[in-house]
Amino acid sequence: MCFYTDFIRQLLTSCCLYPSALEMQVSSVNNVKIYNLSHGKSLPEWLSDRKKRDLQKKDVEIQRRIELIQDFEMPTVSTSIRVSRDGQYILATGTYKPRVRCYDTYQLSLKFERCLESDVVAFDILSEDYSKLVFLHIDRYVQFHSQHGYYYKTRIPKFGRDFSYHYPSCELYFVGASSEVVRLNLEQGRFLNSLQTDAVEINVCDINPVHQLFAAGTLEGKVDCWDPRVRNRVGVLDCALSSITDGTEVEGLPSISALKFNGSLGMAVGTSTGQVLVYDLRSSHPLLVKDHYYGLPIKSLHFHNQLDLVLSADSKILKMWNKDNGKVFSFIEPHAGINDVCLYPGSGMLFTANEDPKMNTFYIPALGPAPRWCSFLDSLTEELEENPESTIYDDYKFVTRKDLENLGLVHLIGSPLLRAYMHGFFMDIRLYHKVKTMVNPFAYEEYRKDKIRQKIEESRAQRVQLKKLPKVNKALAMKLMEESELPIKKKKKKGNDTANLLTDDRFKVMFENPDYQVDEQSEEFRLLNPIVSDMDKKRRQKLSQLVEQEEQQDEEEEEEEGRGSSDDEDSSDDEKSWVQEVREQRRLLRAEGHERVITQRKERKQQDRETSLQSFDPVRQQQEEPQNQSQPRFYQIKAGEEFRSFGDVVNKKKMQKTSLEERLQRDERSGMVNLSDAAVGSKQLTFSLKKTEQQQFRQHAEREHYEERRKIRRSAEHLHSHRRGRGGGRGRGRGRRPY
Repeated sequence: MCFYTDFIRQLLTSCCLYPSALEMQVSSVNNVKIYNLSHGKSLPEWLSDRKKRDLQKKDVEIQRRIELIQDFEMPTVSTSIRVSRDGQYILATGTYKPRVRCYDTYQLSLKFERCLESDVVAFDILSEDYSKLVFLHIDRYVQFHSQHGYYYKTRIPKFGRDFSYHYPSCELYFVGASSEVVRLNLEQGRFLNSLQTDAVEINVCDINPVHQLFAAGTLEGKVDCWDPRVRNRVGVLDCALSSITDGTEVEGLPSISALKFNGSLGMAVGTSTGQVLVYDLRSSHPLLVKDHYYGLPIKSLHFHNQLDLVLSADSKILKMWNKDNGKVFSFIEPHAGINDVCLYPGSGMLFTANEDPKMNTFYIPALGPAPRWCSFLDSLTEELEENPESTIYDDYKFVTRKDLENLGLVHLIGSPLLRAYMHGFFMDIRLYHKVKTMVNPFAYEEYRKDKIRQKIEESRAQRVQLKKLPKVNKALAMKLMEESELPIKKKKKKGNDTANLLTDDRFKVMFENPDYQVDEQSEEFRLLNPIVSDMDKKRRQKLSQLVEQEEQQDEEEEEEEGRGSSDDEDSSDDEKSWVQEVREQRRLLRAEGHERVITQRKERKQQDRETSLQSFDPVRQQQEEPQNQSQPRFYQIKAGEEFRSFGDVVNKKKMQKTSLEERLQRDERSGMVNLSDAAVGSKQLTFSLKKTEQQQFRQHAEREHYEERRKIRRSAEHLHSHRRGRGGGRGRGRGRRPY
């Protein structure tokens, strides 16, 4: 181990003279340099030592990587990480299989590894070094380890989530899936009376290092504070209500997920919805509420008192911000999810346990110097700052989604070949050039021609300049050029501020893109610009001359001296003449529309005349067309069809004599509406009248009313008499004839 340590230190010290010999990921956020010392390839554990040595000799990337601490990783995932109070040992837990590893910083290597029976929820170091360790397991067991290894284990009543150690009384406080705080006295070796809270469950806890105040964060978003001397609750903070501000969006009730004391009066509370609240214990209201804007639970909180910073981390990002005003100092966003963060005391180095085998080591010189056991990092980073290398994104090309559609690479979204960033993606520059060449093989030739054209234009700029008009909107460009040449007095009189439109980049596309060409024959343009002044007529003549000059110049590839511009004229028209011109333009537009309608009617009539009734068979028609072009054609009407063009004349005359009401009733009964005849036959439209819901409802109500009246109607048959009335006999005076 000593040989390995000396070798690593000599290697890193020698590399300070040649910093390019090392591969180190450097990022800068808010002008704060962050060095990732764990960047680079890692060798698999199942490789033999001989194969590892062979790879280190052959692979250049493995040779250039920085392995600050040997085997600083876990088989699958690392869950927690701590540094001993003497600063010599770094302990980390992970899986799979569940284990704890201890690293000696003085030797820069692994000191020991112990496998455990179940996963570790939380652990703590009770001594100055690694000789006294406590592990809280996922199966309610609490294990104690000494310097030689496993020492003792016991079981708590409920599943635990966190614990804290009270040094004056040698008591462990366990919190978890219950309302009680379990107390275990290590001096007496027995459980003591639990602390009863009003919460349903308790997530985290912490003990103030100054006055030993015990605080527990509950599932309901409250923090209960207890005095261990009298075992009474001394205060309650409602953090869930205080975490909701004007710009905060939360989903569900914010519960407490992290808790950390700072000195005697400071405290930071992290919620499950991504907010961090900074408190002064003398007040029930937070001094500051900081939102991570990810909606993820806060997993770790640390204070950096030298710079008055708070380090808060969720599973996605680690943020460093000022505890007084919340201004962001810097942040770190690893490629794997964060489980725990440990800040090495008195330095600018921090460690993270991730959802990844490798545990990250970050060095931030702005937070403090490097630890004593790796002091060579200071000189190494100074050399890197004096000789800056290419940034991490130099080998990548930033492309938008539209660029990917043009290249045909939309299917790569979500794959490792594209890394999402802001409104686009980063992709390998080699892949970009390869696809670009395949999509547009003549891109280099076009680029070469453009460069040659630019060089020629730069050389021509030194000669006598002609008035060169753009390719689009030449008339408008000439008008702007003439207005820009007006004297200052006339400019003020006219109040024009259009002199810089040709040179303004915001309007550059208007003179380059053909889509912006002004259509002077359109209806809108003619109504908005009705008057064509003499100046405009002269300008058009001049424009045609300039176009001819440009064509001659392109053909002969020579330059001619430009002519002086004509005198400026002020075309100020009266309002009356403008109104008359607008009316004239509208009259012309109406006349054009009327002519267009007449032309359409003539075309429609011509089509009707050319329409012929025939049993159409396209195959047969194509075969018979060349033979029967000079012979007359006879067509047969299909069976079931009637030719009623001339037979209906009499019926139509009769219908014209009837009233409109009778015609409508007849059409409604037959369900037919006859339209006017065309040149070759009549057209009929068959339809059924559909009644609205209101009409149907009214008709149904009338039918029911009629049926009801019919049922209650009284019959008058009993009033019928067989006798004849007056005068029913055969003669006066004659009696009734008996039956």
